[in-house]
Amino acid sequence: MKKVLGILFVLFGLASAATAQRYAYVDTQYILDNTPEYAKAQEELDRLTEEWLKEVEAAFALVEQKRREYEAEKILLPEEIKKQRLKEISDLETEAKALQKQRFGVGGDLFMKREELIKPIQDQIFNAIQAIAAERNFAFVFDKANQSNLLYADPKYDISDQVLRKMGIKVDRN
Repeated sequence: MKKVLGILFVLFGLASAATAQRYAYVDTQYILDNTPEYAKAQEELDRLTEEWLKEVEAAFALVEQKRREYEAEKILLPEEIKKQRLKEISDLETEAKALQKQRFGVGGDLFMKREELIKPIQDQIFNAIQAIAAERNFAFVFDKANQSNLLYADPKYDISDQVLRKMGIKVDRN
């Protein structure tokens, strides 16, 4: 009986070794930081963000200016003009909020531009990871960047530099 259990134990050990899955990880932030196209895309996004932020701030500044002007003059204005000015201020504020949402809201201009500029780079990284995983027979590739749940990672399983090479980017890691 002990001999049969021993044989079964060895067979189970061999079966589990044969089906052992291989793992690797990447640091996508490191990969992005070493991708020249990403730096250019980020510069473009930063430029547009600054431009659109000034545009939105100017719209809200106009609302505040009109509000201050109204407050300074309201005691001298007839009731009809007061209502008209308050409506103008309200309309300007609505327009400013709409502009802010158009530029920075979910599905807004910044979101769409980020999708346009960054998604192709992310797709390129994903395709390189997928190719390396297939070549090296990895069952899972984890990402250590951006608050992942990867608590510890042995550097020998880091394939980030291989991903960069697969993307045609040369990196000298110090």
